[in-house]
Amino acid sequence: MKLTTQLKRIVAVALLLAAPGVAAQEGEGDVIYVPTPQEVVEEMLNMAKVGPDDYIIDLGSGDGRIVITAATKHGARGFGVDLDRVLLKRANENARVAGVADRAHFIEQNLFETDLAPATVITSYLLPEMNLKLRPTILGLKPGTRVVTHDYDMDDWFPDAQKVILVPGKEVGDEGKSYVFLYVVPGKMAGQWLSQIEHGGKAVPYDFSFDQEFQFVEGMLRVGKREGKVREFKLVGDRFEFTARLIVEGRLIAHRFSGKLKNDLIEGTVTLGDGKAQRSQAWTARLVKAKEVSYGGDRPARQYRRVTQ
Repeated sequence: MKLTTQLKRIVAVALLLAAPGVAAQEGEGDVIYVPTPQEVVEEMLNMAKVGPDDYIIDLGSGDGRIVITAATKHGARGFGVDLDRVLLKRANENARVAGVADRAHFIEQNLFETDLAPATVITSYLLPEMNLKLRPTILGLKPGTRVVTHDYDMDDWFPDAQKVILVPGKEVGDEGKSYVFLYVVPGKMAGQWLSQIEHGGKAVPYDFSFDQEFQFVEGMLRVGKREGKVREFKLVGDRFEFTARLIVEGRLIAHRFSGKLKNDLIEGTVTLGDGKAQRSQAWTARLVKAKEVSYGGDRPARQYRRVTQ
């Protein structure tokens, strides 16, 4: 995208503010502030399904509109960080006027030094380079943490959902349009997992081997000498679903797995068979050998089936 003179100034100031060790701005008007349009704020919070149980952290919070809207309309709690003291004062005053100062506050802090661990939702309107710098920290957060970015994505981390919003009068970035990207921090399934599933009153050993790039997973399932490919894999946070067809005890059987990751343990349900003959049972698996999750980089992208999430 070709940068206008105005956008170049905004980029320069934004990078300066985000640099570690930079002092806070003190004078009103010293910083070019570009707020997220209110209709985009609404859509960001809706896409993240923000609710009363959520704790939101807004990186580069400006006048506080994202956290304040989350508190007033969705019952959430949280805080925003910024380095502009004038904007921080305005944001805290806006929260007081809105009657949510007990659930929305704003602090002077460098966003790269902010502890993101308490967040269930993180929001931002940051430049691509800043998103990329934050990405390793975000991917290390608790699986299921939702991240919503305005206009700029997370590079080769494919979003779980995205929308284009028409915003008449918007001049920064793509004029008249805003882009919203939703990411859900994925759990780590890469590795070898062992399990047992009952067939005809007998516990049969199952061996799973998964490879993973971000939230995309593929792998193989082995029962005895028989092997089958894992298909239709969907991983959202710490919850997953996948299917496989495999010959077990001399019969070709459809398997539909669903469950939840709990560190080195999986707990869930497997449904065996099709139609009226299908049956479900509880299912657990134990991690016996972890593999590295690929987070892009210089390696060629793996080819995963990208199930609509």
